[in-house]
Amino acid sequence: MSADIELPAPIGRVVATELKPATPHQFHFWTARESPIGIGAIVRVEEAGRTVYGVVTDGFAYSDLATPLHAVLGADGDPVAAGLEPTARTEIRLFTAAVLRQVPEEPLQPVPLGPVWLATDADVALALRMDGYTAGERPTGIPVGLYATGGSASPVYLDCDFLLGPEAAHLNITGVSGLATKTSAVEFLLASIFQTFPAHKGSVAALWFNVKGPDLCFLDQPAPLSEDDRRLYARLGLRPEPFRAVRYYAPFKADGINLNTLRTHEALAANTEPLVWGLREVLDYAEVVLNRDDVDAKADAFIDFLADRVVGREYQDDMLRGRPFLVQSFADLEEFFRAIFDFMEALGRGGEVWKTHHLATIRKVRNRLGNISTRSKGLVTDDGVPNDLPWGQFADRSMHVVDVAGLDPLAQDLVFARVVSKLREHLERRDLGVDHVVVFVDELNKYAPADGPDTYVRKMLLDLSERGRYLGLVLFSAQQFRSQVQRRVVGNAGTGLFGRMDMDELATPAYQTVSPATKIKLATLPKGELMVRHPHFTQPIFVKFPRPPVLGGREGIERFPPAADVPLPDAAARQLRRLDRGIAAAAVHEAVAGRREEDVRRALAVTRRERPADPFAFFLACLGRRVAAEVVGARRGIPAVKRADDGYGA
Repeated sequence: MSADIELPAPIGRVVATELKPATPHQFHFWTARESPIGIGAIVRVEEAGRTVYGVVTDGFAYSDLATPLHAVLGADGDPVAAGLEPTARTEIRLFTAAVLRQVPEEPLQPVPLGPVWLATDADVALALRMDGYTAGERPTGIPVGLYATGGSASPVYLDCDFLLGPEAAHLNITGVSGLATKTSAVEFLLASIFQTFPAHKGSVAALWFNVKGPDLCFLDQPAPLSEDDRRLYARLGLRPEPFRAVRYYAPFKADGINLNTLRTHEALAANTEPLVWGLREVLDYAEVVLNRDDVDAKADAFIDFLADRVVGREYQDDMLRGRPFLVQSFADLEEFFRAIFDFMEALGRGGEVWKTHHLATIRKVRNRLGNISTRSKGLVTDDGVPNDLPWGQFADRSMHVVDVAGLDPLAQDLVFARVVSKLREHLERRDLGVDHVVVFVDELNKYAPADGPDTYVRKMLLDLSERGRYLGLVLFSAQQFRSQVQRRVVGNAGTGLFGRMDMDELATPAYQTVSPATKIKLATLPKGELMVRHPHFTQPIFVKFPRPPVLGGREGIERFPPAADVPLPDAAARQLRRLDRGIAAAAVHEAVAGRREEDVRRALAVTRRERPADPFAFFLACLGRRVAAEVVGARRGIPAVKRADDGYGA
């Protein structure tokens, strides 16, 4: 008898009429008024050896009244008297549920007219087909949140084969700005991936672009969590801790010495470093930074010539007298162009074509390339030491954040294009250091809009979404309006998350398959709740997730206010003291006094890159040897090119 008492009682029963029949994909059931059923609840139906799982998509309540007039007459027209009638009217609660799964799956039949139970943990796993990837010797489940209804909370898992590949990949999250907790959801999910990604699937790292102020600037700092959040983490089997191996990269400001990021507090300096590119890094992606309406195929051909035969290697030509020369920086490139123009001028009227390239084309390329270091000042160095991401040295569970929030759109496009392209190249060669990389891009409306010009960045994101999963390159993206993003980019996302939505967005054709009641719930979702679409789930599911274990942008700024910009001597002292706290600021000030700013910046760049045992001695040595000669190599002055005696053959 005690065992019978412990069995849960049904909360309703399937009902079918001619107007509301039960079908293989939908059924209706009635419940008592006090039943804990609501939109999004998962239920189980059992009858005659068949079990059906469904999720509630709509609800109705009505009585035996034929028309509203009967209610008015029954209360004698007095609203106060309503409900005091001698005989209480019968009220019915009727819910509509979409079928999630039938057991057995064949033959596929209408839902039986049986009792309805609220789903247990085991039912949730079976209903969402999670039993296929959370059990066995090699599980691939990634916790995404808790399904909570009727006082119970069941963990919901995503299949990493369909989240990070190879079966499917990519994730997209959409919702109202500030209310949908899009960034928080992605932060929590990546923390879940880092903790539960199975060893037999290989290694995983993340590269995120911070495009909005301080949003992603404090991923290595723990967040203050409530007891409720900690209970959610415990229920999901996760540890509430921030990311451990995090490195930040940010370009300099236009002054070349202060980082262009809000993460400049002294306590955060140890894992924050500059992102600086030179001529070689930029030339391969000239298409991004040059105006495609202005640079034609002839200019492209000359740029390819520079990249293949001139930049970064010794270039020698019969028309040049003396030693070969090396173009390694924008300053070297300017000297190279001057040499060509001098040679063409010496030819006089016959000097219209050099190496099959017309003089007007060469001038056009020179003007466009020469302005890049000015337009992207701080990111692109005119004549200095590049500092790039650690290509080929990505570690398992490492996080790399590139802060582009302070850059202009042109520089942002350059960063996106080059970083993602480099990731793809290394993953194709299998020498990046990890098997999977999660790339997070916020504000997808801006970078891959549904309308507008087909930019290099939009084409790159589309290619990543369509072919990246085969390489292990996974796109996590977020935006406010999913309907305004390039359809193929979001369409290739195997998993979709939806926070609180705007009613205007829900009225677009993209949401026509969502029931009216589900739309209302989406429009009123509180923070911390999401609707999840996943290939294993035949219907969207609502889950609750805890606050991410990392410090949010607003709280981070209050706890770690950005440092004020400082002049070059102070910046040099600050950067050297990050390598060795024993270095005295006064000694650094004395060392840089009277030095050229470009020499000091180069010495600092080399010292940061080399990280020597004695940073200050190394820095002084670089200054003493005149860093330009030490780092860039012996600068070969390019003599004015004169016409050779036997012509200027190729």
